Parts: sequence; C-alpha cells; structure tokens
Amino acid sequence: MEKRIGVMAMVLAAVCMSLLTALPAWSGEYPPQKVVYHLNNKDYIMDVLRNVQNHIKAVGEDKLDVYVVSHASGVNMYLKDKTNDEIMSKIKSLQKQGVKFRQCEFTLQQKKLTLKDTVILTEADMVKSGVAEIIKLQQQGYHYIKP
Repeated sequence: MEKRIGVMAMVLAAVCMSLLTALPAWSGEYPPQKVVYHLNNKDYIMDVLRNVQNHIKAVGEDKLDVYVVSHASGVNMYLKDKTNDEIMSKIKSLQKQGVKFRQCEFTLQQKKLTLKDTVILTEADMVKSGVAEIIKLQQQGYHYIKP
C-alpha cells in the first residue's frame, strides 16, 4: 500500500511539473488592451479613477485604450455641486494619458441637468445611453470592467 501511495505521489508530481513547464513564462509585460470601465455609483468614483490609473501603470498608456462610461449617480464626478478638486485633477490627468470619458445623456435629462451643470464634460463626451455605449464598445472588442 505504501509503495502504491509513493508511486501515485511521484506520478502526480510529474504531471504537475509537466503542466508548469507547458505554461508560458511570465515576461512581466501585458499585451495591448481595450477596456471600458462602467461607473454608475457615486460611491465608487475614486475607486474607478484609481483602478484606471493603476491599469495604465501596469500596461502602459501606449498599449491601453480606455473608456470610462458613467450614468446614474456616476454623473456626480462631473457635477459642479457634487465633485471636488481631487476628482477633477484625477480626471484631467487620466485624459492626458488618453482615457476617454463618456456620460449618459438620459441621466442628465432624468435629473433635469444640462452640460452647464457639469465641469470638464463637452458635447463630444456625451452619449445617448451609457448602457448602450458600453454594449457598443464590447461589440468592438473592449473588455468590460465594473469595479
């Protein structure tokens, strides 16, 4: 019995070693990536901005195509009376690194807001529907992230 257990352990160790050697070695680099971050909760604004910055640090801005699409209370990061200097600074920094921010028009309409109630946003940043924009980007090969 002990001999059988020893043989089984050796076989298992050999299988594990062969699986490990079959895996590609970690090169420390990531391939180019296309990502859409979904923000619909005001409580996660700083988390999303931090995640995007860390993503850029890991992959490199030259190999990363990122959108942040917001709707519902995610709009708070742009509202004059809800946002703050720290959030604005992070958004501007991310924009300089190539991150594209998109805001749902339906959300603004439902909250009876206009672009004049926001900071940083332009007409080009607006999309009809945040959810539809996320689906469109996924259909174009963007990976979905919901922090």
